[in-house]
Amino acid sequence: MTTELPAGVPAELPTEPPAAVPDPATVRAHVARILADFLDGKARTADERRMPGEVPRTLGEFVLAGGKRLRPVLCVAGWQAAGGAGDPSAVLKAAASLELFHAFALIHDDIMDGSDTRRGHPSVHRALAARHAPGRTGAAAAHLGASAAILIGDFALAWSDELLHGAGLTTTQLARVLPLLDTMRTEVLYGQYLDLTSTGKPTDDVEQALTTIRYKTAKYTVERPLHIGAALAGAGPEVFAALSDFALPLGEAFQLRDDLLGVFGRPRATGKPRLDDLRGGKHTVLIALALRRARRTERVLLHTLLGNPELNEGGASRIRDLLTTTGARDTVERMIQVRYEKALRALDRAPFPRTTVDVLRATARAATVRTA
Repeated sequence: MTTELPAGVPAELPTEPPAAVPDPATVRAHVARILADFLDGKARTADERRMPGEVPRTLGEFVLAGGKRLRPVLCVAGWQAAGGAGDPSAVLKAAASLELFHAFALIHDDIMDGSDTRRGHPSVHRALAARHAPGRTGAAAAHLGASAAILIGDFALAWSDELLHGAGLTTTQLARVLPLLDTMRTEVLYGQYLDLTSTGKPTDDVEQALTTIRYKTAKYTVERPLHIGAALAGAGPEVFAALSDFALPLGEAFQLRDDLLGVFGRPRATGKPRLDDLRGGKHTVLIALALRRARRTERVLLHTLLGNPELNEGGASRIRDLLTTTGARDTVERMIQVRYEKALRALDRAPFPRTTVDVLRATARAATVRTA
């Protein structure tokens, strides 16, 4: 029995590795194929052993339902930046393993944030709660959904390791990549911890918010995927340094854009509600700037509304007005532009092939000027 691909995923995904150095669209298509095949194999094994095939199928539905595949694209770009050439099959599988790890992070993040949707679909814990609701009270179904989603996230974490070790990498490549992977995992979990512990008590501490961004997003989303790809090609220190010069400002810009979209974006485009961050009282740069610049009565109002789980669109509109009138929104837009330009300047002096520079320029543009 094969895993049915979710709506929106091309039925005819590529079956053969690309003959040439893959462009981002090709990377995304092949990563989807690798993930579909891997999770289909897990579902067949579960059926044969009378284990719950719901686990790999639910994970497959989530992983294949959308996403930018930014980390796999950057992993392959890092390989190309360091002069990677030849059959990219093993590199693509290693890149796909990053997407499975990302699934783990997103599933757990949605539980912590209490998010109802992700990528325009019910979040995994909400979908599982609804699926297992018959015969259970609402509270019992919600608890089961969250608990089962935690386990499915754990499966994604374990299977990301399995996919990497089964990618066909050489012993030397694994020795180069594993320390970077350990570092990436540690950094993003520390970033998530900082995000979690600051949620519900936003302050005007912009630097603290930027520190969270650096670990939760800039390093995890951009720098480490590029480094992992470069390590697969045997990169030297100058390549790693050049990649970091590009990655860190871009990663910060990416998250700053995310913070704006979380408050001002259109849910139909982002696939997520725009009340979650405000109801949760997320400590973002956007909020910190507003609190720093607001008058006393405005700060009182912000502290009253932010973190209120019952916040409605009327209250959210008042917050948005203050984020605009204090200049916080415009400042974040300028911060995005400054970091975007810094990333581009880093590419101007980077020792990368021209085609890789073009890919990274396009990626930088897509990451900072977006509506989802």
